[in-house]
Amino acid sequence: MELGRLGVFFFNEGIPARDVKSLVRRFEGLGYSAVWLPEATGREPFASAAMILEATERLIAATGIVNLYNRDPLVSAMGQQTLAEMSGGRFLLGLGVSHSFFVEARGHAYGRPLQTMREYVAALKQCHTEMSVTRNLLVEGLSPQNVSVGSRGAITADVGELPIVLAALGPKMTALAGEIAQGSHPYNTTPAHTARARAILGPGPWLCPAQRVALTNDARKARQVGRQLLALYLSLPNYRNMLLDSGYAEPDLEDGGSDRLVDQLLAWGDEEMIRARVREHLDAGADHVCVQAVDLDEPGRPCLRTLEAIAGV
Repeated sequence: MELGRLGVFFFNEGIPARDVKSLVRRFEGLGYSAVWLPEATGREPFASAAMILEATERLIAATGIVNLYNRDPLVSAMGQQTLAEMSGGRFLLGLGVSHSFFVEARGHAYGRPLQTMREYVAALKQCHTEMSVTRNLLVEGLSPQNVSVGSRGAITADVGELPIVLAALGPKMTALAGEIAQGSHPYNTTPAHTARARAILGPGPWLCPAQRVALTNDARKARQVGRQLLALYLSLPNYRNMLLDSGYAEPDLEDGGSDRLVDQLLAWGDEEMIRARVREHLDAGADHVCVQAVDLDEPGRPCLRTLEAIAGV
């Protein structure tokens, strides 16, 4: 899989399916190589990825991320193989341990993140050896398929490479992403975090941070919308701990976030200013930046004008 330098990160909930298809075709036409879809409490990400892959010809559909507590490893393996086969290898599986608030609300016990992730990925890889979407169970029976190792250590099965990236905020999960997966996909992070993550990962694994951007010189409005978009994340311990470890103080995380914090997590300004922020991540060691282009008038939709301005960075 050739991931390319730029992708689009967007929440597709609240946008009619026909409009999602139209949007992703626009992303592809602008030269973006991937679209990243989070999982929260809306559209199911494997189904959303299938919709996007069917609507495009070259775009990679990446989950950013799938909550591993929501599905058995076998279900994820079946979904990953199905989407890889139907798209000719254009599906990238991003996995995360989510947050205790969401996990426990569904009646699950939130385990130790590193152990939980290690065990889940091991089980997922084992499931790939035990099933294949290219075989008919009734005709061929149960038999293990041959798997091998592809680029960046990705498991390779009958349908081709099946790459995985992990949602990694702290240094230990980042190191684990380099050990058991093909890379890391951090969210709500800064170029300084990208530099630290690259130092931990070394030169091989993918590093795919996300960056919000808004094409505006209106500081008041940018910060108002930025605080709206950050409110949930600043209430979650995983993100708070990462930001504190990144040099912010408790007052930076209160009352919707300080101007300093909001301006880092939502880069705003003219075309050159927002392009510069994306380049900062690339210069710090990112292989691929997931651009979340915020429309200040409709924050629930990606801003095509902003994506046009950044395309080609």
